[in-house]
Amino acid sequence: MEILIYVLLVVLIVLGALSVIPRSNSKGKGNGAHPLGSGETSRSYTKKEVSTHNTRKDCWIIIKDKVYDVTSYVEEHPGGDAILNNAGDDSTEGFFGFVTHCRFFALHSAII
Repeated sequence: MEILIYVLLVVLIVLGALSVIPRSNSKGKGNGAHPLGSGETSRSYTKKEVSTHNTRKDCWIIIKDKVYDVTSYVEEHPGGDAILNNAGDDSTEGFFGFVTHCRFFALHSAII
């Protein structure tokens, strides 16, 4: 009988803890830059369409053939206005930096 009481007590504690834990409505989605058309249906954008979004108030960039709306991130960008250098255009090289395999191995061997 005592074991049944302990089991019921543990179950009640677990259920109580689960009811107290706050639940997020975002379901893992952040508020930062996100790929446009990342919902259930994807949409293709032409470079001409993306090129019209090239201002501080409306900034889209392309990284590895995906279009991102980074308007909300422009003011927080650690590089300042550098994000606007490729606004409305392909920013892959600026995002990842210009690193080739030869350059990587040259840098790696210089460190060792």
